[in-house]
Amino acid sequence: MHDPETVGSVNADAFPDSGRRNLLVAATAVVGAAGLAAASIPFVVSMAPSERARAGGAPVDADFAKLGPGEQVTFEWRGKPVWILRRTEAMLKALETPGLRARLADPDSHVKGQQPAYARNAFRSVKPEYLVLVPVCTHLGCVPTFRPDVAPADLGPEWPGGYFCPCHGSKFDFAGRVYRNVPAPTNLVVPPHLYLSETVVRIGENPNRAV
Repeated sequence: MHDPETVGSVNADAFPDSGRRNLLVAATAVVGAAGLAAASIPFVVSMAPSERARAGGAPVDADFAKLGPGEQVTFEWRGKPVWILRRTEAMLKALETPGLRARLADPDSHVKGQQPAYARNAFRSVKPEYLVLVPVCTHLGCVPTFRPDVAPADLGPEWPGGYFCPCHGSKFDFAGRVYRNVPAPTNLVVPPHLYLSETVVRIGENPNRAV
């Protein structure tokens, strides 16, 4: 007696020829479908944005609906932090402090590459109330601290509020503009950003492809 044919653990001799043939066809179809499903898994995964793609610069949608006046929130884009600050009326007035412009290295944002063209204004923003900023000091890459307090003892009586880098003492105003005579050579970077609604901004994309 010859060894029985098997399909999986089923004895094919238990079926007539036609039944055996149908069983083999069905089994082949199941195996083929399973193989197709397995092959499709990496294809589907590859269609989703990868962490590497996001780190490489894919835009990030930031919802800041819960942000109160005077508060800021942190998001991540290209592996770096991005701050969104909701400026108060007092913060906006601080940008107009008498004598402040003379103390800033680049008050009109002339240095290219530090902000898009649509952010080359006194507020360095699309909407004066909101500042979108990459908080990486342009000296050696430290993250400045948010210092909204006016005239603190450690920063002096002329400090109107802004950002202070604790690593080497660089100072920036509420628009991320750098002071003169500090280690940081340029203003903090304003990334490309596009408002999708009143409280959602897409970081990493310019409106109407503006630059």
